Amino acid sequence: MNTQQFAEAWITSWNSHNLDDIMSHYADDVEITTPMIKIALGVDSGSLKGKEHVADYWRKALAKLPDLKFELLDVTAGVNSVALYYKSVMNKRSIEVMFFNEQGKVNKIIAHYTE
Repeated sequence: MNTQQFAEAWITSWNSHNLDDIMSHYADDVEITTPMIKIALGVDSGSLKGKEHVADYWRKALAKLPDLKFELLDVTAGVNSVALYYKSVMNKRSIEVMFFNEQGKVNKIIAHYTE
């Protein structure tokens, strides 16, 4: 996998606000853990599992943030994983670690944000 190409495609998908394009990067059993889930949904674990639940969360987030725009700052590669460092929402910077399944789809995400 070319991590830089993945990162650029991922950023482009998010900046397009096209949920189908965004979701094309993810496996059906995707699990996400992010402080934004705790803030936005009040879910203490900060986690959601399953493409439908994650898509519903992101659909609502995109509606609330019509000017959402991410800017890629850096990308690093790991074993079956990638970490993206980017400018995110609310003037925060984020490091998002994504793990890939055998089909090359993201099946686990752990996001971190500046305070």
